[in-house]
Amino acid sequence: MLRFYSILFSLLMSLSSFAQTDSSKISRTPTDTSKMQLNMDAVYNRPFLQYGKIPVAIGGYAEANTQYAVTDGVTEGFSFQMRRMTLFVSSSIHRKIKFLSEIEFEDGTKEINIEFAALDIQLHNLLTFRGGIIMNPIGGFNQNHDGPRWEFIDRPIAATQMLPATFSNVGFGFYGKTYKPKFVWAYEIYLTNGFNDNIINNTENKTFLPATKLDPERFEESFNGIPLTNAKTSFRYKKIGEIGLSYMGGIYNKFEDDGLELDSKRRVDVMAIDFNTTIPKANTVITAEFAWTFVDVPDTYTQQFGNKQQGGFIDIVQPIIKKKMFGFEKASFNAALRVEYVDWNIGTFKETGGNISDDLFSIVPAISFRTSPQTVLRLNYRQQWQKDLLGNPPARTGAIQFGVSSYF
Repeated sequence: MLRFYSILFSLLMSLSSFAQTDSSKISRTPTDTSKMQLNMDAVYNRPFLQYGKIPVAIGGYAEANTQYAVTDGVTEGFSFQMRRMTLFVSSSIHRKIKFLSEIEFEDGTKEINIEFAALDIQLHNLLTFRGGIIMNPIGGFNQNHDGPRWEFIDRPIAATQMLPATFSNVGFGFYGKTYKPKFVWAYEIYLTNGFNDNIINNTENKTFLPATKLDPERFEESFNGIPLTNAKTSFRYKKIGEIGLSYMGGIYNKFEDDGLELDSKRRVDVMAIDFNTTIPKANTVITAEFAWTFVDVPDTYTQQFGNKQQGGFIDIVQPIIKKKMFGFEKASFNAALRVEYVDWNIGTFKETGGNISDDLFSIVPAISFRTSPQTVLRLNYRQQWQKDLLGNPPARTGAIQFGVSSYF
């Protein structure tokens, strides 16, 4: 870890030295607005700083906020949080060969993760090879999760507590795109290391896919030797928007050890649909995602471990004022609303036939001030209702949050 910080410090000092030598040679690579973009393009469609003709560019973003939350009359007071700082390093090795890495520091340095570190080799517009640490393309948020792009401080609950947000694994695969004047179509397909039995052996005491991220060995070896299959297809029509269909699935348990059979093979399968559009004239932005998970839970587990889950969210963002304000040329005030829902256990109790609850509903109105598309000040208010397994009256949470997020 000390060596990593030394290298990072040396890189930043080198860029600082370059800037002092001739700052006119440092340029910011703008995001690409020349073509219709898909969620899969988000990994490269970021602002980077580059010095002269050096083939390496760097960038990143940071998020900080404060919040005051009350659950059924109980509060822990105000908290200030440094949610994350993320660094990007990219390189154009050849006009058809690119490398990008994304390193995230969460909650100070409580967690340090390599979320993306992959080499892309373009053989054809419809056939680009990708290998390394890959961001699994399940849903739209997992691919397009940078904080400055969202009007909401919290990431969607369905994407973080049902699906494992920013889920990445080591693997290989292909992707491709084709453009026409009014539409773009793309696909991705990868084989990677996959889930492990943390999804049912965890401190949450329920089926919880994000717990698989607690195993750092997934970047070194497969938990059971069987790859996870991940595929997505996306289509954007200019006057309608983008729709994406994605799937990932595979064996999650260790069914065999040194030739000794331990258990039958147990699958986890996830399907998701995502959609985003901008309504003309009003410039209203709508983003939605919904996902379903299916887990083969052993019969020896209690019914609090669900074998079916579902959840999703919808965001509506409405620009109110867009003009030069406070010295910022492209500033805007926006009003936004998020509605989200998660059910961690779909089904009924075997003994009574009664519904198994363990679900959550939340509504988050928000206002934001963007000094530019790359920097946002956000004020959110959350109302949340969460039921336990037995469907008792829901725990009610109210929270007010204020924060800032920006690329740098």
